[in-house]
Amino acid sequence: MLTAAQVLATNNFGDTRTGGLAGPMGLFLLLLLSAATILLIRNMNSRLRRLPDRFPDHGTAAGTGRVDASVVDPTDGMAGQESRPNEATGHQQGRNR
Repeated sequence: MLTAAQVLATNNFGDTRTGGLAGPMGLFLLLLLSAATILLIRNMNSRLRRLPDRFPDHGTAAGTGRVDASVVDPTDGMAGQESRPNEATGHQQGRNR
């Protein structure tokens, strides 16, 4: 008669093959991924060290986060004017040729 310890001690998990490479291959992949991670972190740190401490405030008004007034007007100064019905708009010009 089998006891509970003998039933639990039997190996029924499919890893009974001799000469398997799962352990060494897993260790190799773990070491390879660890080395790649270390090299990537070192590269990222060296690139971050090369950045300046502060970036210039181009495009802001006195560093307040507001955009300066040199933004291009998409209406080209024709904001209040209506277009003529026969005049082709920008996206229609290619179709009318």
